[in-house]
Amino acid sequence: MLSKEEFKQLFDRYFDTIRSFIFYRCGDADAASDIAQDVFMKIWEKRELLTGDNLRSLLCKMANDLVISNYRKDAARLNFEQSMTLYNDDSLSPDDELAFEELTSSYAKALEEMPESQRIVFLMSRNDELKYSEIAACLDISVKAVEKRMSAALQFLRSKLLD
Repeated sequence: MLSKEEFKQLFDRYFDTIRSFIFYRCGDADAASDIAQDVFMKIWEKRELLTGDNLRSLLCKMANDLVISNYRKDAARLNFEQSMTLYNDDSLSPDDELAFEELTSSYAKALEEMPESQRIVFLMSRNDELKYSEIAACLDISVKAVEKRMSAALQFLRSKLLD
């Protein structure tokens, strides 16, 4: 049985990671927060059946299942460009600002075009700074699969941004 204190520790430790994982899947920060809360609500409801052992994998699996369920209900399309923020520095020349905006736009477009499995691994590694082993545990895949997806994602970005 998962005690109230163990649940609080679990929530504090993994909520942001689960929310980020969900955000990369659905592209909507508000929906990601709602789904992450639903994951922890389900954990709380099932706390009598759970022990404190290896709950991270369960959280990731539940998050993934809820995202898929949410996709089916809403038929939502990913839109990472809306979540991109531009760096605004007065020291940049107008040409530099334009080049930066073009690069940011190209990057966002490349992320949208990238296969979902590669994009998720890439963003979890680069934005959340998760280790390959942590990504593998969250996605329930092997570390080798994470390495392969990351390599493919980097190659995809190179081809899209350097052409």
